[in-house]
Amino acid sequence: MLLELAVAACYLITTAISSPIQARIKHQTSLVDLGYAQYQGTLLSSGITQYLGMRYASPPLGDLRFRAPQPPQSLDGVQNAQTFGPICLATDNGPTSSQSEDCLFVNVWTPSTATPASELPVWVFIQGGGYISNSNANFNGSTVVNTSNNEIVFVNFNYRVGPFGFLTSEKVRGNGDLNAGLLDQRFLLHWVRDHIAQFGGNPDHVVIHGDSAGGGSVALHLTAYGGRNDNLFIGAIGESPFFPTQPLVPELEWQFDRYANSAGCGSAGDALACLRTQSTAVLQAANVASPYPGQSGSPLFYWTPTIDGDFIRDYPYVLFEKGLFVDLPIMFGDVTNEGSVFAPNAASPNDTSTFFKNNYPGLTSTDLDSINTQYPLTTPLPKHNAYFPSASAAYGETTFFCPALFISTHLATFNTAKQVWFYRFNVQDTDNISAGLGVPHVFELPAIFGPGNTQTGDGGSYLSYNRQIVGVTMKYWIGFVRELDPNWGKGAGAPHWENLGEVSAAGAD
Repeated sequence: MLLELAVAACYLITTAISSPIQARIKHQTSLVDLGYAQYQGTLLSSGITQYLGMRYASPPLGDLRFRAPQPPQSLDGVQNAQTFGPICLATDNGPTSSQSEDCLFVNVWTPSTATPASELPVWVFIQGGGYISNSNANFNGSTVVNTSNNEIVFVNFNYRVGPFGFLTSEKVRGNGDLNAGLLDQRFLLHWVRDHIAQFGGNPDHVVIHGDSAGGGSVALHLTAYGGRNDNLFIGAIGESPFFPTQPLVPELEWQFDRYANSAGCGSAGDALACLRTQSTAVLQAANVASPYPGQSGSPLFYWTPTIDGDFIRDYPYVLFEKGLFVDLPIMFGDVTNEGSVFAPNAASPNDTSTFFKNNYPGLTSTDLDSINTQYPLTTPLPKHNAYFPSASAAYGETTFFCPALFISTHLATFNTAKQVWFYRFNVQDTDNISAGLGVPHVFELPAIFGPGNTQTGDGGSYLSYNRQIVGVTMKYWIGFVRELDPNWGKGAGAPHWENLGEVSAAGAD
């Protein structure tokens, strides 16, 4: 009898503790079960487990081209999650060995001790690339997780770009989905809600962060479906948000026709069906930029989101003006010289006008004259022609800085908690200054993620004379992810960052 009682007691104790122990062991062996697949990650010596190249959707091939993403297919056995998956095909590029049409992969960095009960804040990063490339792919999230004292989970991913993500036509609307690249992003956020607990993350505490086109995407998720709150995120960071021209669907039929012709489908009875049967190589060969009708040069960013009446219901400026966005804490901002890596080396006002007309074909002669009046000849910059500073300032402010300030001031007006932080990043690198670039687009990325963890802007100054700004910047971002306030846990000596509920927009600098 005593033996039976002892066995029963052991059973009760064992069953009471086995679930958390098994969950912890599973993560310490870097195996995660997502239901549709099991993935084996890598235990890092820093106490982080990284999972790379996991599928979050089915391969968008064949009949799934130009459609919203579909759930991932079930996979038997344990899948290797120890190397990055290929990134999505870029315009005017490749395909290279690191690119593929089969590209919908997600990466996760999480503390090795995390379990589903940990409920850690989640940082989801949306990369940039002008909607024509995944130019900020595969950033290493281990440093931000470590710097958070291993108390956050970091996620990044690929989404379709170029014609694969933004082919626009009534034909696509009728038998496909417009803005498929944005729908990839939204699908990933649903994936996070459904699966991030398996990595120790809290699906109810997700903060989205994007840079450049990723920052513009963050703005579009705030206004998605007319500002509908699907409870996918509780905070948002927009870093140098990119607002390109955003045509209506009828205004881009020429682009669809041009692409179909280049891909050998122009004379097909159903051009879209033909495109779905073509090889990736044929489609990618047609994926090149060319001038807008009537213009002399190709735009910087040929493929863009369109107003589809559903995900994007109006011009973003209009939606923010009307208060049609999710009301939550935000951080938005820019670097000082957003336009310097994009602007032409203009020698005259006419050079500036031509550049703007090629990128914004709806501008009138009066508009162009106004731009040149607002941005007259100014102090020259090294290694550039006289009107380069003017063209750089005009493009940087209209395309990046003004959107960030506009969004911030309107959210400060409508935001019930007044939790709106705005910034201008003005950390200078002598190499950039001597090249006449000032503080260029996305130069703050290594200060946010740590030198060596990004593929862009990895200035050596962050390892030398600018190294102290790395900890300050990173901790502001981590503080916002963790507590929706960049001042939480800020570095010693870092200034208090006032929000736009405390100061006027004019004093945001």
